[in-house]
Formats: sequence, structure tokens, C-alpha cells
Amino acid sequence: MLSFLAFAMVATFMTLIMTKRLSAIVALILVPLIFALIAGALAGVDLGDLGGMMMQGVADLAPTGVMLVFGILFFGLMIDVGLFDPLIAAIVRLVHGDPLRILVGTAVLALTVSLDGDGTTTYMITTAAMLPLYRRMKLDMRMLACIVIMAGAVMNVLPWGGPTARVMSSLKLEAHDVFVPLIPAMIVTALWVILVAWYFGLRERARLGRLAAERIGAPPPGDDPEIKGAVDPGKRKYFWVNLAITVALMAALLTALLPLAVLFMLAYAVAATINYPSIQAQRKQLAAHAGNALSVAGLVFAAGIFMGILSGTKMVDAMSATVIAAIPPAWGPYMAPITAVISAPFTFFISNDAFYFGVLPILAETGAAYGLSPAEIGRASLVGQQVHLLSPLVASTYLLVGFVGIEFGEHQRFTLKWALGSFLIFFVASLLFGIFPFAA
Repeated sequence: MLSFLAFAMVATFMTLIMTKRLSAIVALILVPLIFALIAGALAGVDLGDLGGMMMQGVADLAPTGVMLVFGILFFGLMIDVGLFDPLIAAIVRLVHGDPLRILVGTAVLALTVSLDGDGTTTYMITTAAMLPLYRRMKLDMRMLACIVIMAGAVMNVLPWGGPTARVMSSLKLEAHDVFVPLIPAMIVTALWVILVAWYFGLRERARLGRLAAERIGAPPPGDDPEIKGAVDPGKRKYFWVNLAITVALMAALLTALLPLAVLFMLAYAVAATINYPSIQAQRKQLAAHAGNALSVAGLVFAAGIFMGILSGTKMVDAMSATVIAAIPPAWGPYMAPITAVISAPFTFFISNDAFYFGVLPILAETGAAYGLSPAEIGRASLVGQQVHLLSPLVASTYLLVGFVGIEFGEHQRFTLKWALGSFLIFFVASLLFGIFPFAA
């Protein structure tokens, strides 16, 4: 019963947001609460500490929420003061008003930035650099979000990224056991991302035609000179100072000098003080980005409610047990591809921690009985990461959709089929390159 309610809860949530019956933030709060009450009545779940479950989920995501808020404020400030204008101008000169070049360039930039293994940083840097150009060209923002998240999914399996580190930890493996064999499949999937970007570019080229570079370079209407011009956009007299602050922030992020939330708070405070010495200008600049920051933070904390109830009521455990029990013994020799296939829905509907620390060891133990090594099962479990970032439980995805200004459900509807394509490409490439066997 508990497992049935868990799957029903996830299905109800996904249906409501993808059909736009409820907003993501409302569905993340109300749907798990209603199903928790049903579980208490029908499945005997102890709801004495329901509030504690929800607060635990919120507390777990609080550092991420704070980091995203100040990350939005920091990069919003840097866009306002023109830090990325030279990069945009260089891109304009390269693309010559061609949407195809812009889309392919977005894919290459996102894949490059994603080498740090952190999706949040990738979204911030790539969208901060490309978003003004997309707006001026009137390109489809859904394509920007799709390409960036697909690129992030490919690089999400780097050893210093979260999923691979969890695999190595839960199965007691080294990077050369898990990651190195995955490189050929990652390269093929990265080429697929570029191919999708090329296809999007052809579509946008047909829709918009070629635009003159001079038209692209014109500033968008409606810029508030008091916000945009606290630093003169023509002279950009603090350009090198802002660049130094941003480079120092990126270096501190990569070296984990301080927690991410603290780093973004410090960077924003320093940048706001230098660029907007007037209290009134600081308030106006903050207000210009407060709506975006608040909407993202609200979604993150609402996702904490969902995760807290899913874990606290043991629905996650029930879902895992049901799926594993449904695998017939005759399928044992095929545990590697089975693990790859189920890793997509599992890491979509439950957290990476729950899957890699709770489910993967059981799958690896089952595979070992048929002669499959833990490394093979571990590599297979990472195939589903090509879909994972579209999960409503991934906080950084809310940052991406907030930046580009689209609804979360709209992003899922547009991107899911392309992400499933990445999953299929990664899966087939893994079999062809012998990353894991089709059968023991």
C-alpha cells in the first residue's frame, strides 16, 4: 500500500505540473502533504512528527536555497554592470546573426563550463553569458534551457560530480574503475548534444532568418539607467575589478575554500558595494532581481517539503523494495542493462542519495550472484543521469528555469524527449564500447 501511494503521489505531482493544473511550488507542497495524510490513514504510517519530516527536508536544502538566491543576485548584478558585454560582442561578431551558430556555441560553452562538475555554476555562467544575446535575437528560451541542461547532464558523471562520487563511495570503488571506461560514451553523448543544438539552430534560422549583427548589438529597450548605469556602460570603469571578483569567486568555488552559500554572499556584498555605492541604487538593483531570486528560493524550499515527506514516511524505501522484488530471477544475467534502465526513473523520482546509497548496493549484490562486477553495475547506474536533472527534486534546475524565464513544467515537456535521446545514446554507446555487458 505504501509503495502504491508513493508511485501515485509522484504520478499525481508530475501530471499536475505538466498539464499546468498547479504551479510547481504549490504542487510540491500540497501533493506530498495530502498523500502523507492518506498514508497515515491507509498504510499505518506514523504522522506524529509530520512537521519534523517537512522541516528536515527544508533544512537539508536550506544551504542550496541560500546559495541560489545570492548566486542569482550576484550574476544579475554582473549582467547589469556589463561584465559579459565584451563576451556577447565577441559572440555577435562570430555568429553574424545566425541562430544556428548561437545554438551550437551555447552547447560548446555549456559543455566546457560543465567540466567543473557543478550544474549550478554551469547554469549561472552559461545563461549569464548567453541570455542577453537570446533576448536580442528573440530566440526560443526553451532551447537555451534544454541545451544547457543536456550538457550539464553529460558532465554530471565526472568523478568530482555528485553521482559518480556516490557510486564510488557506496560500492567502495576507485575513479579508474567507474569513470575512465565511461569517457567514450560521454564523448558520443556530448556530440549528440551538439547535434540537437544544430537541429534547434536550423529551426530558429528558418523561423527568424538571418539578422544583421548591428541589430543584435543594439541595447534592449527598457534598461533602467540608474540600475544599468551606476557603472557607466560605455566606460565600464570597474570592469577589471568585477572580472577579478568573478574569477576569484570561481577559483574559490573550485577549491571549496568556503561553503558555496557563503562565497556567493561575500561576492555579492563586495560587488554591490563597489558598483553601487549609493544605498538607493543598491535597493533598486536588488529589487530588479528580487522576484527571480524569490521564485527560485520558494521552489527549492517547497522541494524540501516533498523530499522530507518522501523520506520521512519511508515511501522511498517502499518504492525501492517494490521495483527490486519485481525483477524475476531469470533476468539476473541482464542486471547491468536493467540497472541502467531503472536508474533513469529512480534518479528522477527519488534523490541520488536514496538511489546510490539505498538501491544500488542491492542491485550490485544481485548482479554479483550472476558474475557481474560491482564496477559494471556502478557504471550502468550512471546512465540515468541523462534524465536526472529534469527531476523536480534537483534544486539547481529551478535556478535554470528562473534565469531563462520559463515554467518548470514547460521546461520538462520541451526537454524530456531530447533528454531521453541522450539516455538512449549513452546506453547504446555503453553497450557498444563494452562499458557494461548486455548479459553476464
